[in-house]
Amino acid sequence: MDHKLSQSASYAAAGVDITAGYKAVELMKKHVARTKNEGCLDDVGGFGGCFGLNLAGMEEPVLVSGTDGCGTKVKMAILMDKHDTIGIDAVAMCVNDIICVGAKPLFFLDYIACGKNVPEKIAAIVSGVAEGCVQSGAALIGGETAEHPGMMPVEDYDLAGFAVGVVDKKKILDNTRMQEGDVVIALASSGIHSNGFSLCRKVFNIDNNDPLLYIPREELGGKTIGETLLTPTKIYVKSVLKLLESVDVKGISHITGGGFYENIPRSIPDGLCAKIDKSKVKVLPIFDLIASFGNIPERDMFNTYNMGVGMSIVVPAEQADKALTILRECGEDAYLIGEIVSGGEKIEL
Repeated sequence: MDHKLSQSASYAAAGVDITAGYKAVELMKKHVARTKNEGCLDDVGGFGGCFGLNLAGMEEPVLVSGTDGCGTKVKMAILMDKHDTIGIDAVAMCVNDIICVGAKPLFFLDYIACGKNVPEKIAAIVSGVAEGCVQSGAALIGGETAEHPGMMPVEDYDLAGFAVGVVDKKKILDNTRMQEGDVVIALASSGIHSNGFSLCRKVFNIDNNDPLLYIPREELGGKTIGETLLTPTKIYVKSVLKLLESVDVKGISHITGGGFYENIPRSIPDGLCAKIDKSKVKVLPIFDLIASFGNIPERDMFNTYNMGVGMSIVVPAEQADKALTILRECGEDAYLIGEIVSGGEKIEL
C-alpha cells in the first residue's frame, strides 16, 4: 500500500506520527512472514486478519481462545533496553493456556500501546511475537500498534494479545476421568516466566534501577539478575501436542500467577487432590534469590511463582514412563512430582 498521501503535520504536532506506524509495519513484515502456515490468507495491514480453517478429520470442531499480556515484565524489558524477547512471553501466556484444553493454536494477534512509536523498537517487539508464534505453530495474522502521547511516557509501552486454537470436542481435556493413583508430571520452566514481577520489582529494587541487576552472579550461571528475569517464557505447545497423540492425558495446568496453589487445582476435579512432593521440585536458583533477598516464606513463593515448574500434566501411572520418554524426546525436562489421591483439598504440598 502506498502511504505517500497519508501525512498529517497537525496530528504529529499532537504527538502521533502516523508515518512512523507505516514504517513499523514495513519493518515487521519480514518477522510476520516467518509465522505463515497453511491457514494464512492475506498479508498484514488489512482491516482484519483472515485465516482458512481446515477441519478435516474433526467431528465437532471447537474453537478455543486465550488472551493475556506480559504484566510488569515489560518494565524489565524497557529498563534493559531489550525488546526482542518480550513478545515470546505474550504469545506463551496465551498458547500455553489453550493447550491445557487440548487445543492446537491456529493464529495470534498482538496489541502494542506505546508512548511514542519508534519503528525499530516496535519491529523488535514484533520479532519476539513472531518467534513465539513459530515456537507454537501459530500464524501471526494481524495486530495493532497504538501511540498514546500524554497517557504514558514516551519510552513506555505495553503488550498484549490473544490466540485462537481448535480441538475436536471429544478430545477436550475436562479432568472427568482423573482418578486416584494417577501421577503428576512436571515440565521445567525457563525461569520466572511472566508472573510475579511486581514482587520482583520490590525485592530487587528494580524501579530504581539498582546496580545489583547488572552484576553477574555465580548461582545464575554467570548471568545477571536482570538478564535472568528477562528470560522468555517457555512454550510447551509442540511437546504437549505430541504427548496427546499417544498418552491418555487427564489434566494439564499452566502454572502462572498464583503459582502451584492457584493453578494446579484448576485441573483437579472435586473429591481428588494433587499431592505434590516439594522435595522433588527442581527449584531454579532465581527463586532462591527472590526468597532470600525478600525474606519471603516458602508458601508465599509457591503461591506466587512457578518455582521451576511451568506446566503440570496428569497421566495414568502405567503410562508415566511412556509420557516422560515422549516429553524428554521433545526436549523437555520432565519428571514426576506427585500423585492424585482422595481428599477434600485439591492440592497438598
